[in-house]
Amino acid sequence: MAEAATSQSSTSPFTDESARQALTRACQMAGVGARSVELIRIGSNAVYRVDGDVIARVAPSAHLLANARKQIEVARWLGSVDYPATRALDIAQPVEADGRVVTFWESISRETVYAPIRDVATLIKRLHTLAPPDDIDLPDLRPFGNVTDALPTFDGLPATDAQFLLERVEWAREAFPRLGFALPAGPVHGDANVGNVICDDRGRPVLIDLDSFAVGAREWDLIQTALFADRLGWHSAAEYRAFVDVYGYDVTKWAGYTDLADMREIAMTSWMARKASVSRDAAAESIKRVEAMRTGASRRDWGAH
Repeated sequence: MAEAATSQSSTSPFTDESARQALTRACQMAGVGARSVELIRIGSNAVYRVDGDVIARVAPSAHLLANARKQIEVARWLGSVDYPATRALDIAQPVEADGRVVTFWESISRETVYAPIRDVATLIKRLHTLAPPDDIDLPDLRPFGNVTDALPTFDGLPATDAQFLLERVEWAREAFPRLGFALPAGPVHGDANVGNVICDDRGRPVLIDLDSFAVGAREWDLIQTALFADRLGWHSAAEYRAFVDVYGYDVTKWAGYTDLADMREIAMTSWMARKASVSRDAAAESIKRVEAMRTGASRRDWGAH
């Protein structure tokens, strides 16, 4: 792995400017040309298009180095079994620079076109048939961490909302391992949904974003599509039927569905709430979601972020 002179995490705000600085340094270290750098988005990572055909992902902290290594290993394993997932550049990586971690990927397409729901189901089903690789130490699926891990903070929320959400995270952390899953455990993407399956320039679906890849309950890869259809209205009933027809299992019929759907809502809202201190939009969306979870109100007005 290429490394900068320091392995300390950056304490500067995670902005386009600071991420570009780390990316510039990482490109120099890795020998990647960077005549043009175009920001695609900033979320959990800053994502850039570099010289047209390379995608660079800048993670905000050097503490994420192990996760970045896992992503590269998983991408190379999936490539070795001819699974249609994002491909890591064949260079020494990840690269640690300026207290951040940078990974480099082959561009899938010039424009982001999300795959049809049947293709999403096909890729998830195919992933779930794979045996875990012997040479990669994949983590166990723990969407809310271990009981001994530090709990998240939600500084951008009103105190009562932050406390409510924290209590829900604590419940989910303790309850998730006890759900009694029906499907056999195996490799899971960890954030499987239509937003992470895009079409290449020839229209073929490709799985992206390997940050949450793990081994565990396959139901976790099915719950978002079910939740998007059932509670949020982001998929139609016909789309969900198509997903179930292709995958061959309907997670909404499983006894643990309601609890798992609640947990996925908690995960989605927690991710949003961690940005509330720096984003007015994230704060407003988080407060709306917390109120719906607290009162049982409709989720149909939740924004897709």
